[in-house]
Amino acid sequence: MSASSSLPHIVLGAGGHAQVLIEVLQLRGAAIEGVLDPDPLKHGAAILGVRVLGGEDLLEGRDVAGCRLVNALGSVRQPRLRQNVHERFAARGFQFATVIHPTAIVSRHAQLDAGVQVMAGAVVQAGARIGADVIINTRASIDHDCVIGAHSHIAPGVTLSGDVQVGAGSHVGTGAAVVQGVRIGAGCVVAAGAVVLHEVPDGATVAGVPAVRKGGL
Repeated sequence: MSASSSLPHIVLGAGGHAQVLIEVLQLRGAAIEGVLDPDPLKHGAAILGVRVLGGEDLLEGRDVAGCRLVNALGSVRQPRLRQNVHERFAARGFQFATVIHPTAIVSRHAQLDAGVQVMAGAVVQAGARIGADVIINTRASIDHDCVIGAHSHIAPGVTLSGDVQVGAGSHVGTGAAVVQGVRIGAGCVVAAGAVVLHEVPDGATVAGVPAVRKGGL
């Protein structure tokens, strides 16, 4: 569901990523009901004029069809927590909004699953398939026929050439580049600035130019 939906949006998490998402929702003219966060010290505060209403308990008994959730948890320090939030509320029937910055370019021939977030200046080309809850961050470039698994984070300034595959739950760090046709497995970390020329197996961390597995090949 697009952020242009007339239903009220509820933002989960009151950190830095929430600020970016709230601005995108405001630019899109989306209705924002408020922010929920488990930290009581944040309750009553405001982010870009949007009130932190309380904790997730406020969603108990809520009509799941009457709102859209926005997963504002960052994924760098807490990727599993972000994924758990999405899966937990999706299992209860809540729907997550797809949030796309007005300056992003997303091909009408690309496929975006629920809860995808495409930030300012990002490009998603034709044939790309982006899984649920993925963040395509600021100025990232996703070329033709790339496949990005659910809950992955494509950090600012990343370049994925055509036909790249990124497995679920992976993090591709700021400014990294992946050449055409390379597969990155599930649960991987590609360090900032890395240049990936070869396949990365599931669960591996790679860094450098060219990228090699942390601790050696």
